[in-house]
Amino acid sequence: MFKKAIKKKLIPFAAMSTIAVSGLLGGGAGSVDAAEKKEPEIKNIIFLVGDGMGTSYTTAQRYMKDNKETQKMEPTAFDPDLVGLQSTYPYAQNTITDSAAAGTALATGHKTYNGAVSVDSNKKEVKTVLEQAKEEGLATGLVTTSDITDATPASFGAHDPDRKNKDGIADDYYNEMINGEHKIDVILGGGLTNFKRDDKDLTKAFQEDGYSYVSNREDMLKDENKQVLGLFSEVGMPKMLDRSQEDPSLKEMTDSALDRLEQDEDGFFLMVEGSQIDWAAHDHDIVGAMSEVEDFERAYESAIEFAKKDKHTLVVATADHSTGGFTLGANDKNGAGVQKWVPEAVKAAKRTPDFMAQQIADGESVESVLGEYLDLELTKEEINSVKEAAKNDQQVDDETGNMKKVDESALVTNIDNAIERIIDAHSYTGWTTTAHTGEDVPVYAYGPGKEMFAGMSDNVDQAKRMFKILEENHKGNGDSEKIQFSDINEKTFGYEAIMALAEKGIVKGNNGKFNPSQQLTRVQAAIMLQRALDLPVPQDLNSFKDVDKDAEYAEAVAALKQAGIFNGYGDGTFGVNDKLSREQMASVLVKAFDLKKNNKEVNLSDLDSVSPSHKENVKILYQNGITTGKEDGTYAPFEKIKRDQFSVFMHRVLTK
Repeated sequence: MFKKAIKKKLIPFAAMSTIAVSGLLGGGAGSVDAAEKKEPEIKNIIFLVGDGMGTSYTTAQRYMKDNKETQKMEPTAFDPDLVGLQSTYPYAQNTITDSAAAGTALATGHKTYNGAVSVDSNKKEVKTVLEQAKEEGLATGLVTTSDITDATPASFGAHDPDRKNKDGIADDYYNEMINGEHKIDVILGGGLTNFKRDDKDLTKAFQEDGYSYVSNREDMLKDENKQVLGLFSEVGMPKMLDRSQEDPSLKEMTDSALDRLEQDEDGFFLMVEGSQIDWAAHDHDIVGAMSEVEDFERAYESAIEFAKKDKHTLVVATADHSTGGFTLGANDKNGAGVQKWVPEAVKAAKRTPDFMAQQIADGESVESVLGEYLDLELTKEEINSVKEAAKNDQQVDDETGNMKKVDESALVTNIDNAIERIIDAHSYTGWTTTAHTGEDVPVYAYGPGKEMFAGMSDNVDQAKRMFKILEENHKGNGDSEKIQFSDINEKTFGYEAIMALAEKGIVKGNNGKFNPSQQLTRVQAAIMLQRALDLPVPQDLNSFKDVDKDAEYAEAVAALKQAGIFNGYGDGTFGVNDKLSREQMASVLVKAFDLKKNNKEVNLSDLDSVSPSHKENVKILYQNGITTGKEDGTYAPFEKIKRDQFSVFMHRVLTK
């Protein structure tokens, strides 16, 4: 078996070509291998995402929960489990991520462009942790307060070059099968419009395949089916403060999902998203944002409670990014800096400004609505500011120069903004942008394996760690057939190495045969190395004159060139069909796996015949025990390497 301690560039092999292992344990203090600690088996993973929940929001939640009668500020439910920070930048590092690129990183371990749903920078589909879990026979679930086809849940359960293609994402949930089964067992959130459409009704399709379909809280709580599709709103669900009795909370949806998923004896993977922290922050609605943090915290507490009882469940919570540039503290109305933040002014709102604005737009008086839902002492000036915003006869220039009335949507927005400004002023809440911000976000973890998430890490590391956990705890649970080649058996040279690499997808056959004696081409070597390393693929695939950017091997060659592993020839060609010599192999393996020289004496009788550009690397390969030379004491540097031989060398490096 492969060793658990893997070199920096290698992948956790169960994830095959989906991820790299760079920085698996974060690089910070507290990075401990779970296997060495002899933690309990990690049977279940609950991964929670507070969309837009940067550190300012988790800090503000502590202020919101504080008991003024005690000297010390009370902690949140998150605080005891804080293990690190996470960077969030997308593939283009000079930009700030959106939820699709961040969700893809968290779900697949790949950086990608903004708007991409689990496809890489070249729009190629990449495997998600949820999909890997289903392949290993685990039950799976997605829970969110947004539409279930929104960027974050979609990144775990679908693939699309454009996050806006929500009908297509809903189709993926139904159409994409793993081991002959739908890949998501529990789907709870909003988004009915993407499932019940003119062209098809996916709610009926799921029911025909054995799922329950529920559309309100009562039905969800009564239903006991292991597989369920729950769609509780046309698009996103109401925020916590605005819910009716028919709307389930995020905690209730999480509990419902856990009740179903825990029945699978192999375990489960569940992603839970508190979506509308982000939505409220885009709107500069501190009331909505903090109520959604509270809603998310309650779901988190539920997950922790489950994990404490189960003892085989890992809980990880983080954010995809922060939103709004929210500050605890802002200048007063005269522009003077004030060093305080007043959570009581936020708690004074019994409904969100959105809700209040809609009531006023529907004809309720400003005084009655504010009096009922906003427990603040308002000045006449503040009340008048809302009245002014509520005038539906405001004159707005249109393209013709004529005047027109404000439409209802704009009217509600105007009222909403006026109310939000009042609450901001009373609470000393500040904002810098209506978009996302690029600061690091917190990471929380509880349960066996939590140490893997400690320290400073990047968003792609979370997926890599979860792939690793699935590899170590669940490999072989699924129904995948054992790989076999008709032309090799236990007596074949390098059989164990070949089969080990084949199991991990690093080597593949052709028409059921491995062709062990076939001389290896440079392209074949590049493909195998890229499967093992999963290096970043450059956008420009025109790497060498003789490599067609549309060729199936173009990405592998370009990635290895970018990493400095394959440099090509002086004439600008790669040598696509050229056979790889043993001395060339030495240089490639040394570069690819960062092998270092040592003081071991090299006993190869033909060492001096090795080309100067490869001689040092042949020595390093020998010193690291990857080669001991041929039986006659030579290395045979110009001999062409065969597929079985290269597999043996690769296996030695990967298990070293």
